[in-house]
Amino acid sequence: MLRLPGVAALTAVGFLARIPATAASITLTLHVVLTLEHGYAAAGLVGAAATVGMAIGAPLLGRFVDRRGLRPMLVLTAVAEVVFWGAAPGLSYPALLVGALVSGLLGLPVYSVIRQSLAAMVPPSGRRPAFALDSMSVEVTYIAGPALGALVALQVSTSVAMWTVGAGWLVSGVALMVLNPPTRTPETASDAPRPPVREWFDLRLLGALTATTAAVFVLFGTELVMIAGLQTSGQTGWLPVVNAVWCLASLAGGFAYGAARRSFPLAALVAGLALATLPVALAGPWWSFALLLVVPGMLCAPSLAATSEAVSGLAPEHARGLVTGLHASANTLGGTIATPLTGLLIDVGSPAVAVVTVAAVSLALAACAGLATRLGTRRVLVPSARSQPI
Repeated sequence: MLRLPGVAALTAVGFLARIPATAASITLTLHVVLTLEHGYAAAGLVGAAATVGMAIGAPLLGRFVDRRGLRPMLVLTAVAEVVFWGAAPGLSYPALLVGALVSGLLGLPVYSVIRQSLAAMVPPSGRRPAFALDSMSVEVTYIAGPALGALVALQVSTSVAMWTVGAGWLVSGVALMVLNPPTRTPETASDAPRPPVREWFDLRLLGALTATTAAVFVLFGTELVMIAGLQTSGQTGWLPVVNAVWCLASLAGGFAYGAARRSFPLAALVAGLALATLPVALAGPWWSFALLLVVPGMLCAPSLAATSEAVSGLAPEHARGLVTGLHASANTLGGTIATPLTGLLIDVGSPAVAVVTVAAVSLALAACAGLATRLGTRRVLVPSARSQPI
């Protein structure tokens, strides 16, 4: 994959650009709690505002890329990020809440840009290993980004941490502007007619987006269960070790999936991820959490890579940005629903009850995604009577 023209440079820039993206959430949380002296509920509300903004903004920015190109969108979002993160340390809590919403709405959609460009640069036969490599890169940034954000916030100040995140967004935007990766395949004609939405937003795409939400839903829920389970049993000190085992298992799974000779059905992968998560309910000592997270961890990166591969294969060239934005929104939706629901289940029940419920919901969503994909594929292969010539 890295020998293909432009892929190595895009992977490197994408890795660096995702570090401020993964550090942003914990930096905002620590600023609200430590500097503004509000509770974690208030910090969660700021994070939720940013998440809602991203869910709404990603498809709109993707549509902007389809019509105006990548660089104008990068200029707009990089300026918006610099303005917010530069001013955020001096904002009151209400202003920070509004600013987080606007920042999410106009935030640099680095995940969407990288995936859209990979789909344009890599031929369809190579997208599975390309997206597997991308998912592995995301795993590493989720280890590095939050750690760096927390380190600066705790050892220096939350203001400096927020300015550092803003500087990271600026560097990322400039690097992507200089690289200017393609967002369409070279053979696409610029004057080709744009297909109507009803022609490409079908049951297959709906199934792929549903599977995306299901995968992220179970992953976010499992993460919160892991934290709560170790905290309630007085084993918080082992959290970095358990998390590292989980991430390393995901990296191994992503490598194996990318090296495989064929793709696997998306719904089956997500269903396997949900089923493999069920035994985590039996975890007690920290080492049991680590062991029980190995199998679901190995299915994490493959499931996420498969969602990107499926969505990119269904996206028409002239709406690739919009569809990639919808994929980002599906990711955001899964995390947005999972975190409060899992927290509520932990509070009223236990971590075991929470992980079983989350896995069951994800399994049901995966089944719905598989059904939608099957019906959509059947409809494509067997045209309706209306489409037949008279």
